[in-house]
Amino acid sequence: MKDAATALTRGLSARHIRFIALGSAIGTGLFYGSAGAIQKAGPSVLLAYLIGGAAVYVVLRALGEMAVRNPVSGSFGEYAAKHLGPLAGFMTGWTYTFEMIVVCLADVTAFGVYMGFWYPDVPRWIWVLAIVFFIGALNLLSVKVFGELEFWFTVVKVTAILAMIAAGVAILIFGFGVHDTSQGVSNLWSEGGFFAGGFGGFVACFAIVMFAFGGTEIIGITAGEAEDPARTIPRAVNTVPMRIMLFYIATLAVIMAIIPWHTIGTGSSPFVQIFEAIGVGPAAAVLNVVVITAALSAINSDVFGAGRMMYGMAQRGQAPAVMTKVSRNGVPWMTVVVMTVALLLAVLLNYLIPESVFVVIASIATFATVFVWVMILLSQYRARRRMSAQEQAELQFPVPFWPYAPLTALAFLGFVIVVLAFDADTRVALIVGVVWLACLTAAYRRFVRPRITESVDVPEQAETAR
Repeated sequence: MKDAATALTRGLSARHIRFIALGSAIGTGLFYGSAGAIQKAGPSVLLAYLIGGAAVYVVLRALGEMAVRNPVSGSFGEYAAKHLGPLAGFMTGWTYTFEMIVVCLADVTAFGVYMGFWYPDVPRWIWVLAIVFFIGALNLLSVKVFGELEFWFTVVKVTAILAMIAAGVAILIFGFGVHDTSQGVSNLWSEGGFFAGGFGGFVACFAIVMFAFGGTEIIGITAGEAEDPARTIPRAVNTVPMRIMLFYIATLAVIMAIIPWHTIGTGSSPFVQIFEAIGVGPAAAVLNVVVITAALSAINSDVFGAGRMMYGMAQRGQAPAVMTKVSRNGVPWMTVVVMTVALLLAVLLNYLIPESVFVVIASIATFATVFVWVMILLSQYRARRRMSAQEQAELQFPVPFWPYAPLTALAFLGFVIVVLAFDADTRVALIVGVVWLACLTAAYRRFVRPRITESVDVPEQAETAR
């Protein structure tokens, strides 16, 4: 039995878990990052989101299979350690933490951009500093309060997306003086064709597209605090990916059908731009509130996910033991402090390079995200290979089309890594990623492996002494 001072509480319902996963994935990638993807690929970005979403669904099914069978707070970090070895678990856990930190850097940067809609003269880093401390305070509340906050954050942005789709369809059908109904949805192919950015632009957009889906793996993290993992995890996995694909594809299709894709810039959210373009100022202001809520939701989920991963690693001796300490509310408070301090880097970056910070951060996050997904797929593949026929038959939530679906998803993720190398804007992600993995390997050999060896030797010595 775990010490009460180091035990998490199970306070997340199925409703919380579904919306936490939605909150993490439907955020900056859709409301801000999609503008960069559209500029690279044109309307063909819709196909890229469809392909990327299908691959992510396979990853989540692989994670769901393991999470239902063994719901633990360390999630895929622990699965990697168990099925691929302690070094793989160490690298997976810390790379996920790194991913969440980098994604949060992007999210808080986007928050600063959104606030510039109302306060263009206020330096962006001031808003970034304010939001970092606000989110840190939120994550020190109990997990049930966190779940409720995330639920309502996500309700706001999902409602806004649905309203945006409905309003866009109404404009396409009736015009309302802002759209020529005789054109219909021809903007999707008349402005340079569906593949307006060419095949190269279509391929290059995957770096940003996959960043948009990053964070969905938080479903596995929540298993350690879910009230009924065997029921809640499958529901979350089966519903969230389809909703994400619907929201991304339907929303961007409506936006690009109303206004030509090449007029969508990266100075603000495409959602705000479309209402500014058609002259509906108040609606643009309301949507800016929505995209700010979306950023808060995503940052909130990411801080939660990274904290729980560090907690799980600390329990396995792969992170400082102080990270296992929890508050009276059952929250690992030290991990929240670590994340808050790490996010102060965003303040510095937004002060030094405010113009290019988002693309750099998003590409680095994509590398970290894809690495984690690859480790999830490899862990599930190795776990399944080791099972007997009876154990495989008893799986409550098996991956569909195994082993072909996971292998296809692995090949696709390898393709995404290659894409990062061929784009000048994202090549830095590979450099940072390789350096990061090399540092992790060195840290493991210097600090973690000696402790593991020592813990194995001590029982053997005691046995010999007898």
